[in-house]
Amino acid sequence: MPQKVRSSTLEYRSNRLRLPIRKKPYYVRVTRGMWLGYRRTQTAGTWVARVIASGSDWTKKLGTADDRDEADGKDILTYSQAQDAAKKTAREGRPDGGDTVEAALDRYEDDLKSRGGDVNNVARARLHLTDKLAKKRVGSLTKEELKTWRDSLKAKMKPATVNRTATTLRAALNLAANDASGRITNREAWRTGLKAIEGAGKARNVILTEQDVRTVVGAAYRDSDEFGEFVELAAMTGARTSQLKKLQGEDIQADFAAIDPQTKKKKRQPRVMMPASRKGKGEKKITHRPVPISESLAERLKGRNGILLKRPDGETWAKTNVSSYFERFIEGVKLSQPKVTIYALRHTSIVRQLLAGVPIRVVAALHDTSVEMIERNYSEHIADHADDLARPTLLETMAEVIALRPEGKSS
Repeated sequence: MPQKVRSSTLEYRSNRLRLPIRKKPYYVRVTRGMWLGYRRTQTAGTWVARVIASGSDWTKKLGTADDRDEADGKDILTYSQAQDAAKKTAREGRPDGGDTVEAALDRYEDDLKSRGGDVNNVARARLHLTDKLAKKRVGSLTKEELKTWRDSLKAKMKPATVNRTATTLRAALNLAANDASGRITNREAWRTGLKAIEGAGKARNVILTEQDVRTVVGAAYRDSDEFGEFVELAAMTGARTSQLKKLQGEDIQADFAAIDPQTKKKKRQPRVMMPASRKGKGEKKITHRPVPISESLAERLKGRNGILLKRPDGETWAKTNVSSYFERFIEGVKLSQPKVTIYALRHTSIVRQLLAGVPIRVVAALHDTSVEMIERNYSEHIADHADDLARPTLLETMAEVIALRPEGKSS
């Protein structure tokens, strides 16, 4: 039996889990022209084989590392099993799917995991790929077939969702081209074939009145105390449901005190350390950001351990589609808007702070978004609602004009 290559860094799971999370795999040379790589992610890492031979340089995902679960020799592999799989991959040569669209999505998913990104859009893109397109090599794609695929999605989903799905595939194809060291030269195919549908990104944000928000929160508490806490925190912070699901008990800082700028004395200012979302590009440098909450809510939430918000049955909301749950319970609740989703609470929170004069950069930070996104999605609404704010600042000049006119003349 061939002797295994030893590596204290990759061989033992405890050592692997100490490695910094990063996009590029950690490699160990197994044999000439072949390396075993370990890609460290926020969850269980993945094993990859890299083969450099006959002028080509390619990689293939082998399976998940046994960082969290016991190995089964198939989907979850030990370091030794990953070596065997890598050698087998090298012997078989470059797989037919090595440069396929399907493989590109797999590599992009691994890349997102390594950066703590959201892989849900990858699952959607993979679900709607045709078999023919999935098996096609990236280097032979044409803009016509990609545009045909993109347009076929219009019958299944909203234009904005089509754009998100196409953007995911475009990102995967760009990554494949970047990794191909110049072998893939048809980027124009997906740059134009997967171009976003114009006008699909226009925000249709529902903004609630203060009474609407109180009504929604009250209705949620009538559903259950647990759902009431979830909805109240969503309304108060404007956080995404994905952020609320990740909150831990220690994220509530009920007794946090800061210097009051008026009295120069310490004042209790409860807050929640809100986890960063997985939106946007690159790794988030700030993992948690302080967001103010009321004293009454802080009192009810403080002192908990583990996951902060749980369902009435004691389970977490992690695998619950909260948006659907919200839409079911909101039916029959009388509001000023005909259709309200839980994200209306986020939109309302952003607009409420903007109209109160909170600087846009601060609003963006509190809601884990960018100034650019706020200006793009809320400027039109703010302009419609800013009249009451601007009107008191108008300068009335007519009295002075009349007073300065010569006597006997009028307009």
